[in-house]
Amino acid sequence: MQSLRLVNGHEALVARVLTTDGKASFGFSLRLDGTEARRMAEWHAGERGERPTLEPVMGHPWEAAFIAKQAIDWSIEPAFAKMRWLPEEEPWASQ
Repeated sequence: MQSLRLVNGHEALVARVLTTDGKASFGFSLRLDGTEARRMAEWHAGERGERPTLEPVMGHPWEAAFIAKQAIDWSIEPAFAKMRWLPEEEPWASQ
């Protein structure tokens, strides 16, 4: 879970989940609700059966895409590409 500053100046939480087969999926919350972001990421990863509900907060394109059941274009927020996550394999795991 990480926080990022959107281009409009607001803040968002972004969650990433990694499945056991290495698939990374993301979710977000513009309400800064970690559970909301995590459940969305789990659903995108196929690890949660029921699609989470999302009430729009600010009409952000990520909200619009999720509500319209379209792919989320993470690249519209430059800060998303700058986010760094822990490595998928820790350096000591291969020793």
